[in-house]
Amino acid sequence: MLSSAVPDPETRPHHAAAAAQETELQSDVSLAASVLARDRKAAAVFVERFSGALYSYVRSRLAPNHDAVEDVMQEVFVVAWQKLPAWSGTGPLQAWLTGIARHKVGDYYRRRLHGLAPWEELNSEIADVSQPSFDLVIDRERDAGRALAIIAELPETYRLILRWRYWDGMGVNQIAEHTGRTGKAVERLLARAREQFRRRWQNE
Repeated sequence: MLSSAVPDPETRPHHAAAAAQETELQSDVSLAASVLARDRKAAAVFVERFSGALYSYVRSRLAPNHDAVEDVMQEVFVVAWQKLPAWSGTGPLQAWLTGIARHKVGDYYRRRLHGLAPWEELNSEIADVSQPSFDLVIDRERDAGRALAIIAELPETYRLILRWRYWDGMGVNQIAEHTGRTGKAVERLLARAREQFRRRWQNE
């Protein structure tokens, strides 16, 4: 009987991870309750606990426009304070806040796209982009640093559309909906952006 109560060694890491997640969630729930009770110390702890990871996330998404990071971070925490009463408490606060950050980065990009020159004014030459395929380059490149560096050098419209498509995983229809363009227009822009990427990739 006693031996049956001893955890299987293979299940111990799973149990430990589950226990750690439960402890983290309980801590999050307690912290959120204190913040909602207008505890200033808890509010400071809240910002200190999550701002580092959120800053890194936002900064990586906005690169190379790092001057916009602080503004987006401020928007993230404003929304967090407003929506904290609606947080379900069933998942980590970190994941919930990252979701808010993702939306605020998307808002930033939408504002930027609307403020840029019309897509039709960009270079309209579309060459054969199959060698190398942009998708294959991203999939096989162990260090994405080179790809990100090349993308950072592209015109901003190209840079934004590639990040949405390949880093955020948005489909053509989603991008069209966010930008108010047709699916065909988005496909043409993606083709132009991939061609610009291909040229720089091959020339380095």
